[in-house]
Amino acid sequence: MSLTPRQPDRPFIWPDVIYELQAQLAGWPHPVYIVGGAVRDAMLHRPLKDVDLATPIAGIKLARQIANQFDGDFFPLDPERDVGRALIDTPEGRLLVDVARIRGADLLADLTERDFTMNAMAVDLKGDLNLVIDPLGGERDLVQKVLRRCSPTAIASDPVRALRAARQSVQFGLRFDPETQSDVRSAGLKLVASSPERLRDELIKLLSLPRSVAALRITDRLGLLDAIVPEIAPLHGLSPSLPYQRDGWEHTLAVVEHLTALMAAFSYTRTDATAASFQYGMIVIQLDRFRLQLVKHLEFEWANERPHRALLLLAGLLHDAGKPSTAISQDDGSWSWPMHAEQGARLARRRGDELRLSADEINRLATIVENHHAVWSLDPNDLRELHRFWRRCGAAGVDICLLTLANYLGSVGEAIKQDEWLWLVDRVRLVLDAWFMRYEQVVEPVMLVDGSRLMQELLLKPGRQIGELLTLIREAQAAGEIATPAEALDLARKALPGLNL
Repeated sequence: MSLTPRQPDRPFIWPDVIYELQAQLAGWPHPVYIVGGAVRDAMLHRPLKDVDLATPIAGIKLARQIANQFDGDFFPLDPERDVGRALIDTPEGRLLVDVARIRGADLLADLTERDFTMNAMAVDLKGDLNLVIDPLGGERDLVQKVLRRCSPTAIASDPVRALRAARQSVQFGLRFDPETQSDVRSAGLKLVASSPERLRDELIKLLSLPRSVAALRITDRLGLLDAIVPEIAPLHGLSPSLPYQRDGWEHTLAVVEHLTALMAAFSYTRTDATAASFQYGMIVIQLDRFRLQLVKHLEFEWANERPHRALLLLAGLLHDAGKPSTAISQDDGSWSWPMHAEQGARLARRRGDELRLSADEINRLATIVENHHAVWSLDPNDLRELHRFWRRCGAAGVDICLLTLANYLGSVGEAIKQDEWLWLVDRVRLVLDAWFMRYEQVVEPVMLVDGSRLMQELLLKPGRQIGELLTLIREAQAAGEIATPAEALDLARKALPGLNL
């Protein structure tokens, strides 16, 4: 295993900030190496969003120096292991630079302790940026499209790497070598004892892939998914009642796939091919009026830059959590479900909690799962119903509308009924219109009277009845039945005797 730098077969492409970093660190008295994914991505000519540096001593000190020199932010990530982080602004966007003290006796030991050979290459930042240090054959494996562990203990010593293997095999189009695949399969039982935060981060990265369904399939086949999302286990082989034509797990994957396609249909990167099919053509025609709002909604980021898109796909993964129930046909051709809604919401909350999602993420996840059939039974022409839906669900209602469409497409497969699909898309359009175009009329009307006014005019004391009267007034206002404070007070007087005081 040689640490001698050599010319790679494929030239590196580095962003300007790397050359600026090289110049800034010329006076640093110790070696500094670019290691890990940044080397791999520069070799593959992919954009760099983060850079890992390794130095023999004073990793935190170097990270602080980088932050100061680039007028960025600094964080001491792991004082025990001497790891610091600098966040610096570049023309290409925010760059995360993690600096760590070299693990083990030397650079070879550090690289050997890493996960996969393609992530175990290095470049001397103070030397020639065109040369690679590749003692484990990472470039060869990249060229041959092989995912190979760095050592026989690489995965057993850190089972979360098994999840990373599944994700990166799809992300980079790699096949497992036999030993790596065997080790990954053996890691499933050990995942449950791993850090919940690290499991969460790997799952979010997996769900953020453009081909997340392919990654989910591989993760499931390797026996890893049940360890982090055990709620999907009962779906395997399960054949829910109408309208599903596939087992529960295949249906779930189809829903996630259609959710991904729906988000692509509204993205700024969509192509003409996006709307080529009847299903997505109708979505673009009917819902493109909300495109800017939908893009903003989907581009939201939760704590620690976790993308909302991944949370929505997690909701798709969990939407049938719990015991599936039987669909009942309605006179208008739609379907309703005597739902396992509360059970599904409880399971979603538990999963979110065990994955250490934030309280807001957990609430959003549970609301989506609990109400994922609500649009089917909602009359979008009834303003009071629309108001209640949006008051109950808030911004999650947007996610529920998208999940409704994906759930239908994932249920019927190729047996789509044009009239039924047109009816559903139009229903979703009307529901979204209330949120995006008529928010102050339908969702959150300007308050006609407040609690103090009610207590003063009706001689009431503080209590539950004040909230009930305000809800009654707000719903009547949203429905267009009242429009003035006098009408609101008159409605409250008439309703007061019927309240359980």
